[in-house]
Amino acid sequence: MTQQDLERLKAHYFDCPERKVWIAANKVLLEQHETNRRLYYVRSGKLDGYVRDEQEELVIRVFTAEAGAFIGVYSFFSGTQKASSTVIARENSELAWVDLDTKPAEPDVYGPLLTQFTPVIVNELYQRQMSTMHEAIAKERALQKLYTAEQMTTLGQLAAGIAHELNNAVGVLNSKTERMQVVIEDLLDTVHPDARMFFQQGLRQGQALSSAEVRNRARKLESQLELSKEAARALARAVPKGDIPEPWMKQAENAVKFWEIGRDLRDIHLAARHSVGIVKSVKQLGRTDPETKELLDINESIHKAISLLQSDLRRVSVHLSPATLPKFRGSSTELVQIWANIIKNACDAMADGPEPEIEITTRHTNKRILVTIANNGPEIDEMTRRRMFQPDFTTKKGGLSFGLGLGLSIVKRIISGYAGSIAVKSSAEKTIFRIKLPIED
Repeated sequence: MTQQDLERLKAHYFDCPERKVWIAANKVLLEQHETNRRLYYVRSGKLDGYVRDEQEELVIRVFTAEAGAFIGVYSFFSGTQKASSTVIARENSELAWVDLDTKPAEPDVYGPLLTQFTPVIVNELYQRQMSTMHEAIAKERALQKLYTAEQMTTLGQLAAGIAHELNNAVGVLNSKTERMQVVIEDLLDTVHPDARMFFQQGLRQGQALSSAEVRNRARKLESQLELSKEAARALARAVPKGDIPEPWMKQAENAVKFWEIGRDLRDIHLAARHSVGIVKSVKQLGRTDPETKELLDINESIHKAISLLQSDLRRVSVHLSPATLPKFRGSSTELVQIWANIIKNACDAMADGPEPEIEITTRHTNKRILVTIANNGPEIDEMTRRRMFQPDFTTKKGGLSFGLGLGLSIVKRIISGYAGSIAVKSSAEKTIFRIKLPIED
């Protein structure tokens, strides 16, 4: 309805003193199913319409009418002359009305009464359709929140049981790893003292270079030292920078072997310690109690996740472009879980790809830390993107996931707990996860 149509209708029909009515707050204007022959126009105030469901014995508010709205549209135009809802004034209100006996103004120009009010019908149908749509969206969002809350409660109970069983195994792994370190060092001191240096370097530093960086350094060592490709790669992993020390060159094969023992023990020890944190975090699944937070370096947590996934990343080129970031208040275990889950999913997706690559960038802007994790795996279809963060959704069968699809749902829960966001964009060339985490002032 145009403003011109409305002004004409108001002037012709709703400015007449004889057809105005005042209704006090909390008073009933119309009763559902009762006779109504009037079309009301709200001049001021506010009224609510309610519908009673006789079977469910529910009373539901279906609309609110303020100044400029019409009431009684259905009963007036449908010919039933029965009110479809009960209308009660929320506050003192002034209304004007017409009924079927009201004489049309200028019928030769504008037609009979019902024709003149056709714009009212169209406008009311549009307004009510929009209102219904917004209410349906709000209802769906509320149902999704309720559904997710119920799922997380169920998963929390399941996770608590699993965490209890895992705690014993992780505890044994953690303590036995420390014991193995002591035993190996004592054994080397007795049998092969010179090897202790190589073992300890692997234990202290692990493999610091990505697969791509190892290949680049290996090519240089292969050329400089006239080594085989395999030997050059082994030394590149063990001595990530600078010249190769003389002790390493004298007994390169044994040196690398002892370094690998130290590296592997370090990785096991790191994974065991991290597993303790993961089990603790899994116990929080479905709960809202906050974990103790500390000031952390996001870049460092990404490095930890990459270290934990060395076996998955052996054939993947990882490119990390870290920016200088402010400290972030959070849980190291939770942050590592985020990056490890996303990176592990990327590795799985690229398992059959010829040249798998992962690009990780971090930056700081507008009081937020932005982390982007991209891979060149296959495109994720829209339906999967819509559902991939739901607790009960998985595209994997068997394996460590047990078909539960918990990984990305935990990622979403952790990020939401920090008031952050995660979004996924996928094409045939690249799949990109974008994570935004707000930082404190």
